[in-house]
Amino acid sequence: MSKLVVGVLSLQGDFSKHTELLQHLGVETLDVRYPSELDFCEGLIIPGGESTAIITQMEYGNLTERVAAFAKQKPVLGTCAGLILMAKKIAGKPQFSFRLIDVEVERNAFGPQLESFVGEIEIEVPNQRVKISPELFIRAPRIIKQGPKVAVLARWQEEPVWVQQGMHMGTTFHPELMGDSTIHKKFIETIKDKKS
Repeated sequence: MSKLVVGVLSLQGDFSKHTELLQHLGVETLDVRYPSELDFCEGLIIPGGESTAIITQMEYGNLTERVAAFAKQKPVLGTCAGLILMAKKIAGKPQFSFRLIDVEVERNAFGPQLESFVGEIEIEVPNQRVKISPELFIRAPRIIKQGPKVAVLARWQEEPVWVQQGMHMGTTFHPELMGDSTIHKKFIETIKDKKS
């Protein structure tokens, strides 16, 4: 089997923390800034940051169409702003998204950055006991609607905060900032399942 390389979109936001966590798990990573770099990746993480700034940088670097094509064949994980860019619909002001997960999200739903908080989420990964994990919410989006094919893998106060549809998944929080590798391990499993 060929080696597993996970790309991390490295244009804006906290991409370096994803890279550090993946490398701690023994996974080879590639900072993705150019379309050709996706040719070497089996999965892609779109990190948190500012969704409009990320998509502006993607368009400037001719990455938008290439990521859309990549996502038709390989898994993508979006965290916070990354989930916004993967959502089928964004409430309020129109904004580009890849429409990979059938959810409607509301940007900055929990308030500005000064109102960031750590919330204890309940992780509901199949074949595992429910796990309580503290996670960091920074200008987090809220999932206000979800389609029937979307699986909820974690909740915070009954709200879905980690979702998966097919090979794609997204979180409203920043799993890379709290040291818990549950989400990244699940994403790596998804990549391996897709490759096998």
